[in-house]
Amino acid sequence: MQAELFAPDLTLMAGVDEAGRGPLAGPVTVAAVILDPARPIDGLNDSKKLSEKKREALAPLIRERALAWHVEFVEAHEIDALNILQATLTGMRRALLALTPAPTFARIDGNRLPLDLPCPAEALVGGDALEPAIMAASILAKTARDAHLLQLDRRYPEYGFAKHKGYPSPAHLAALQRYGPCPEHRRSYAPVKRALAATGG
Repeated sequence: MQAELFAPDLTLMAGVDEAGRGPLAGPVTVAAVILDPARPIDGLNDSKKLSEKKREALAPLIRERALAWHVEFVEAHEIDALNILQATLTGMRRALLALTPAPTFARIDGNRLPLDLPCPAEALVGGDALEPAIMAASILAKTARDAHLLQLDRRYPEYGFAKHKGYPSPAHLAALQRYGPCPEHRRSYAPVKRALAATGG
């Protein structure tokens, strides 16, 4: 609230973003990144504006050149217990707490800040198009979540997670109706609730 009254210490400024608020299955994934000004990374952008190939090329560069980075998974059962907004904010706080060195400031994509952060922070609407550290975080969150869903696809091949990454595509909705939810589905989401009711789960 008082961000205008002090000059933030941007020495170790972390960018924070998430991937996977909308899917019916799998975790919401949050990444926090402190970039190294001495080791710039060309081509950073909002992960949604990059091709999968470009994201997969940038992710290892970010992990290699950043001063610090962390990816946090908040699993489906926790999303159901907290709701997706609180689960996302919880993941953001955990991601920042896990950074070493600790951040002196954080810029978080969106319009809400988690409580009890380890450093001063500001919420930045559209931050993944404005702040390079948030762009880097969006790329790490997206690529880590996609890789996780490929693992879930091997465990639960009938749902097609490799293709839709848990989002409510027609094929995913049809599989939900046919097989009912698996343990990775978010039971607080309406299509999953309907499938539970239909399959007697």
